[in-house]
Amino acid sequence: MIKIVNYLPSYALAFKELNEAWINKYFEMEESDQNMLNNPKEYILDKGGAILVALMDEKPVGTCALIKIDDDNYELAKMAVSPEAQGQKIGWQIGNATIEKARSLDAKTVYLETNSILTPAINLYKKLGFQEMNGKDSPYSRCNVQMELKL
Repeated sequence: MIKIVNYLPSYALAFKELNEAWINKYFEMEESDQNMLNNPKEYILDKGGAILVALMDEKPVGTCALIKIDDDNYELAKMAVSPEAQGQKIGWQIGNATIEKARSLDAKTVYLETNSILTPAINLYKKLGFQEMNGKDSPYSRCNVQMELKL
């Protein structure tokens, strides 16, 4: 049984560790990663964003952040699922919950950045309704795919 909940300070370590694990597996941590993962309240929540956490038996096994760009636009970021919990559609569940959160905040679009080597993630984003687009500057050197969902 998976439960999606709003971020609490008690989930800070899980948010950091789940994201560091996948970033370090495929890429290198960058300054923007460090800032968000070490200070999610300051860099995400206090700016009008949100973080959702997927719990399995009350243990955090997934995360997804919604970063406010402006009143109409948000970025879906820091989606991570524990390797032990993968294959149970947690990414789908937390992705849908994050999109619903964006709708509740009256977002018009949700934007995301990823990398072309992350084929399963790109396929998930497409199933969630995201379409590839171009044109935004990225703070991450690893990002070579941009996607957007119009709500």
